[in-house]
Amino acid sequence: MSAKEMDETLAEFFRRTILKIPMTEMMTILKTWNFLSENQLQTVNFRQRKESIVQDLVLLCEENHASLNDAAHLDIIYTQFHRHQKIWDVFQMSKAPGDDIDLFDMEQFKSSFKKILQRALKNVTVSFRDAEENSVWIRIAWGTQYKKPNQYKPAYVVYYSQTPYAFTSSSRLKSNLPLLGQALTVASKHHQIVKMDLRSRYLDSLKAIVFKQYNQSFETHNCTTSLQEGSLGLDINMDSRIIHENKVEKERVQRVTQEIFGDYPQPRLEFAQYKLETKFKSDLNGGILAEREEPLRCLVKFSSPHLLEALKSLAPAGIADAPLSPLLTCIPNKGKNYFKIRDK
Repeated sequence: MSAKEMDETLAEFFRRTILKIPMTEMMTILKTWNFLSENQLQTVNFRQRKESIVQDLVLLCEENHASLNDAAHLDIIYTQFHRHQKIWDVFQMSKAPGDDIDLFDMEQFKSSFKKILQRALKNVTVSFRDAEENSVWIRIAWGTQYKKPNQYKPAYVVYYSQTPYAFTSSSRLKSNLPLLGQALTVASKHHQIVKMDLRSRYLDSLKAIVFKQYNQSFETHNCTTSLQEGSLGLDINMDSRIIHENKVEKERVQRVTQEIFGDYPQPRLEFAQYKLETKFKSDLNGGILAEREEPLRCLVKFSSPHLLEALKSLAPAGIADAPLSPLLTCIPNKGKNYFKIRDK
C-alpha cells in the first residue's frame, strides 16, 4: 500500500469517526481528545452543515500529521461517551495456588498485552487510553494473516489494574476470544480466565456488581417507616381491624423488600435468563414422556429497562408475594444474570 493510499484510508477513518459524533457532544469530545488546539478549533465554523464541519476537522488532523493511533484514541473517547451502545461481557481471572502477588505496572501490562497479540496475529491494531480508577480502555482492530485490521468493527476491553476482572464488548469474532484471554491473563500476571454468566449494556453496573461497590448496608431495615392511613389508599370507613391488618402487611412487605434489596439504587441490568433442564417424573407407569431419555428444556427470560428496580417494586406494588424467589433476588450477590437449573 502506497503512502498516498494510506493517507486516504486514514482520512476516511477520521471522517467516519467524527461523523458519528452527535453535534451536541462534538466540542466536549474534541476537547477531551486534546489533539487539536483551542486555536485550531476556533477556526472551524460549527454552525455550517455537519459534512462541512467534518471536512474542516479532517484537514486540521492532516495538518497536525495525525496517525492511526490518534484516530483510534478519538474512537475510544467516542465509545466511552456511548458505552451503553455496546453489550459487555465480564471475564474473571485467577492466580495459580501459591502464586505471589506481583507489583503491577500499567506500562508493562500494555506492552505485554500488545506483544502477545502481535506475535500471534500479523494484522492487528492495539490502542490504549488510561481512564479513571486505575483502569485502561483497550481498542483492538482485528485482521487476519491476509487482511488488514478492520478499523470499523473493533473490540473493546476495559481492565482495572490489580483486579481479576476485565470487561469486553461482545464481538462476532469468537475465534479471537482465546487469544484475547491469553493476552489478558499473561499481561495481568494471572494463571486462568473464565467468562462469567453476567452481561449488560451498563458497564458501570457490571463493575458495581463484581466489585461489590453498590451499598450493602442494611442498617435501616429494623426502622420501619411509619405509614399514615391516608398513604395506604384505604377507605376511612373500613373496619379498623382490616385497616390495621393491611397496614401491618404493607409494613412487613416494605421491611422484607428493604432487607433483600437495601434502600439504595440497584445496579442496572436489562434481563435475567433461566434455562431449566429436568427429567420427566410421574407416578403413573408408561406414557410417551416417561420413556424420553432427553431432559425437558425450558427457557425463561425476564426483561426490563431496569430489571432489578422492577423486581424490587413487585411486592410493594402487590404484584408478587414477599419475599421474592431467591433465583430473582440473588443476581447481584451471585454476579450472574444467566442461570442453568438442573435436577439435583
